[in-house]
Amino acid sequence: RCQRWVENCRRADLEDKTPDQLNKHYRLCAKHFETSMICRSSPYRTVLRDNAVPTIFDLTSHLNNPHSRHRKRIKELSEDEIRTLKQQKIDEAFEREQATQELNESNEQNTVSQEGGEEQEEEAVPLTPEERENKDYLKSLFEILILMGKQNIPLDGHNVDELPEGIFTSDNFQALLEYRINSGDEVLRKRFEMTAVNLEYCSKTQQKQMLEICESCVREETLREVRGSHFFSIVTDEVVDIAGEEHLPVLVRFVDDSHNLREEFIGFLPYEVDPEILAVKFHTTITEKWGLNMEYCRGQAYIVSSGFASKMKVVATRLLEKYPQAVYTLCSSCALNVWLAKSVPVVGVSIALGTIEEVCCLFNQSPQLLVELDNTISALFQDNEKKGNELKEICRSQWTGRHDTFEVLVDLMQALVLCLDAVSSDSSVRWNNFIAGRAFVLSSALTDFDFIVTIVILKNVLSFTRAFGKNLQGQTSDVFFAASSLTAVLHSLNEVMENIEVYHEFWFEEATNLATKLDVQIKLPGKFRRAQQGSLDSEVTSENYYKEILSVPTVEHIIQELKDIFSEQHLKALKCLSLVPSVMGQLKFNTSEEHHADMYKNDLPNPDTLSAELHCWRIKWKHRGKDIELPATIYEALHLPDIKFFPNVYALLKVLCILPVMKVENEKYEIGRKRLKAYLKNTLTEQRSSNLALLNINFDIKHDLDLMVDTYIKLYP
Repeated sequence: RCQRWVENCRRADLEDKTPDQLNKHYRLCAKHFETSMICRSSPYRTVLRDNAVPTIFDLTSHLNNPHSRHRKRIKELSEDEIRTLKQQKIDEAFEREQATQELNESNEQNTVSQEGGEEQEEEAVPLTPEERENKDYLKSLFEILILMGKQNIPLDGHNVDELPEGIFTSDNFQALLEYRINSGDEVLRKRFEMTAVNLEYCSKTQQKQMLEICESCVREETLREVRGSHFFSIVTDEVVDIAGEEHLPVLVRFVDDSHNLREEFIGFLPYEVDPEILAVKFHTTITEKWGLNMEYCRGQAYIVSSGFASKMKVVATRLLEKYPQAVYTLCSSCALNVWLAKSVPVVGVSIALGTIEEVCCLFNQSPQLLVELDNTISALFQDNEKKGNELKEICRSQWTGRHDTFEVLVDLMQALVLCLDAVSSDSSVRWNNFIAGRAFVLSSALTDFDFIVTIVILKNVLSFTRAFGKNLQGQTSDVFFAASSLTAVLHSLNEVMENIEVYHEFWFEEATNLATKLDVQIKLPGKFRRAQQGSLDSEVTSENYYKEILSVPTVEHIIQELKDIFSEQHLKALKCLSLVPSVMGQLKFNTSEEHHADMYKNDLPNPDTLSAELHCWRIKWKHRGKDIELPATIYEALHLPDIKFFPNVYALLKVLCILPVMKVENEKYEIGRKRLKAYLKNTLTEQRSSNLALLNINFDIKHDLDLMVDTYIKLYP
């Protein structure tokens, strides 16, 4: 069909292109098709028939317009060719007429398939008054549900337990229905004027069915863009509680038609305890339910809560087995050191991370507590005001997500403990019982020797990866050079592992000094002593215990995790960042992307010309004008006016851009994650709904009410 279109367009310059290249890289204006070839099933969709061929062309107007004379190379038509084209049009019109008659006779619907899914074009049969009324009624219900989703209004109103016996009150959905009826919605009024006062207008089952359709239609709008872009990456956020059940938030990264990298939220996936079952359901949901082709997936990343890392790693491994190009990477929105700490399979580390989050949360909840902490820091750092002011500034941010979280925590330990002690022991009515109680519990947790040793060892082990992790979240050039420095980081950690006795001795000494400063007793953990029940080996010292239970497994795990997350494929992809002109400049334009770009050979429009094209790309920037700056990011390179003359470079940059490790340069295209966080923060756990959440987070996406109504009627006739 593509070849036929090229022939009809008289584009001699495109005749040597393959159908695949034409389909991927060229578009034809709808004005060249007769209206009978186009189906308009809704205001938001224009779908061509399967046998559509362009036939409307003005092949002479360019001769009268000197400016457009060289815009397209148009083949002049001989009289015979014009006669042939006319005959083709007559034959096609006759075939279409015959096909229409056959369809009418058999009363079959004409189905039009498109890459995003299937649309059905029905013969224009006039609706009966009853059918029209039913459609209008359903449309009103869908409008209310969409409003509730966008405004984050929970479906349920008052809890039944809160109401006195015999008192009936509407839930939020029914209340909005009644309000709409009272405001003059005649369709709803007519429907319900004979209904009993205390009868539900729309059952919970029906609400659930309609919400699922709303969610599906809104998600499909985003997925359609993703499919149009071809390549994408999958990212999951931390496991969240949705009305008492654990769910994984799923986001998708892709480059849109305007060359912008976007990260959009596409839904929640129910979490499974068994990682193998989770891997199967994860794959099934993305491919079968959401209709994404994982062959086009080029990256996967999982931001996990402490304790969930090993399970998500199984998911990543299973996907990699099926789709080797779905590279397993770090996510740009999570600091490497925080990610590594959360993945350490030591119970003490998980408990410590949970305690740190609770401490940060408590102080962020109360401005008065932050003022109290400021005063404590000022008193402790009288001799070093600069350091004190830095710590005060850090305390007012989400410091638990920093690259140097554990360094900050060790510096803050004394101030945090003194502040929490003062709050929990204050006999005045300055602090309420909740804050005083939490302060007491957290102070006890911070002054446990087990916690102190854990954070000191994490601080020291992760100091080797801190600069590397910071560069991964830096500029494009920082990410490129970070890939080359991984070998040195691993070498340093292996050296630590070989001399763990010496290193652990220093770390343990630092932990005991901090414990002494906080007046904490140095001892083995109570749970370990209780487990021994009097048969405690006298040779087991605190130092040896923490070396075997904490230092050794932590260092071993971090070495292995770095090797897994920065696989050979991942590093190859990062080496391709030398395509970005500013990186090229730093390398004195002596780069060799061809060797690293092999993994993406099948993603290129013209792989045979890659070497020559890259040479031209280097020459273009090496011999640029003095006043022309080198683009510093992939985002800038993708928006260059002449990038279309480098189709292979564009394709490579587009694929590199969607790797989860690359940060989204323009913040306004990273709103999916921010809105997800806002929804979770602003909505009570028991009032959360996976359907309403998608409508709330994607409130600015177009929605087609007619499509929702038609889908509902077909699914639930």
